[in-house]
Amino acid sequence: MVKLALILLSLIVTGANAQTFPAGNQPVSVIVPYPPGGMGDILSRLVGAKMQESLGVPVVVENKPGANGGIGTAYVARAKADGHTIAIVPMSAVTINPWLYKDLQYQPKDLTPVVLAISLPNVLLVNPSVRAANLRELIALAQREPDKLNYASEGNGSSSHLFGELFKMSAKAPMTHVPYKGSGPAMQDLLGGKIQVMFENIANAMPYVKAGRVRALAVTSAAALPQAPDIPPISSVIPGFEAMNWIGFVAPAGMPREVLAKLNEHMVRAIRSPDISKAMEDRGATVVAGTPDQFSSVVASDLARWEKVIKESHITIQ
Repeated sequence: MVKLALILLSLIVTGANAQTFPAGNQPVSVIVPYPPGGMGDILSRLVGAKMQESLGVPVVVENKPGANGGIGTAYVARAKADGHTIAIVPMSAVTINPWLYKDLQYQPKDLTPVVLAISLPNVLLVNPSVRAANLRELIALAQREPDKLNYASEGNGSSSHLFGELFKMSAKAPMTHVPYKGSGPAMQDLLGGKIQVMFENIANAMPYVKAGRVRALAVTSAAALPQAPDIPPISSVIPGFEAMNWIGFVAPAGMPREVLAKLNEHMVRAIRSPDISKAMEDRGATVVAGTPDQFSSVVASDLARWEKVIKESHITIQ
């Protein structure tokens, strides 16, 4: 009887150890699937430093760029689901790439959403030469002169491309897509008048708006933003329109609920800390930091939304 009790106790202890996080002094690796310097890279290092303090183990940030985020995200999808390997990913890596890349080395089902950290709207910008003082006038101009307005994106299949296609479909406003290799060259051509329209993230857009070099007609968020209260949302003209970039943390599929809950707890505490919240808000982002279930719902909704846009717009990656 004593022997049986010892065996059962051993099984209970083993099971408990299997759920322990962090495991000893084992470090937590945060994979950034893009080069250093971007919003995700900055946020991962800020959050990593806070987690290192609260968890009491090293938190190491590692950049694994390539394949539009695919290499680093696939690396995490194949990792052990023990909480010690996670990734910070933009919306495109999880909800756009699966519909564009036939040889993608991961699928959304291979990932566990941990926390949606921040959301970022885009701003609909026009060159000052465009004969449209507001969003309604822009839509009317595009309908009156189909495909004569050119809108830029930071690349074929990028979120700025899909935001533009969603707008075209929702507003029934024919425009011609012009892809660039990054938002920098696209912005230069918008400033120079070579293109007329662009969907750019608010942090990059506002300095040009304030300088009067471009006009901001609308934001893609459901409501106006505290950072730019005078710019109306597209939804004020097209009810229900909303398109948000977001950045969140994911882990491999199959993570135990106890580990997931602890990871989420420490990340939410870090993201909501006053210094990180301010750093993100200064860059035009809105702090979300909700539950894993809330993040899962956003992923499911965006997967359906962008599948529809990609298929109806016949977007492909060569």
